[in-house]
Amino acid sequence: MKFFICTVGHKMRPWVEAAFQEYAQRMPHEAAIELIEIKPEKRGSGKSAEQLLAAEGARIRAAIPPRCRIVAMDERGSQWTTAILADSITKWMKNGGDTAFLIGGADGLDPRIKNSADEIFALSALTLPHGFVRILLAEQLYRAVSLIKGHPYHRA
Repeated sequence: MKFFICTVGHKMRPWVEAAFQEYAQRMPHEAAIELIEIKPEKRGSGKSAEQLLAAEGARIRAAIPPRCRIVAMDERGSQWTTAILADSITKWMKNGGDTAFLIGGADGLDPRIKNSADEIFALSALTLPHGFVRILLAEQLYRAVSLIKGHPYHRA
């Protein structure tokens, strides 16, 4: 199984890239994380928020590898504990296929993407900076896989 983190945003600060890589490199081979950065639509071009979201949504759809389970990240989504995330990953591994987590841009995700997602997951009810979300998601994936494997990283 592979986790894809598809995120609108690029040109992150070096500390964001370093923190993300720290957790991505810790993942076991059978649960690797791959980051896919999506170029954001240029703001201030006279396009409406709906047009911006639709353009970014089209880029996201084009970047998602085939046959992936889709998890949209949204602060209004279900808030899972690490144990629930670990249970979900265990089920996903049994069912096969890869999982793509989608992180929207400055205005969030296109509603059509959220409506077509298999799950809508919130890391927090707070609105988080995009760089934090990719780091926090990578850390939580590592923590959940550590819990599944009985690794001492997770102590609950």
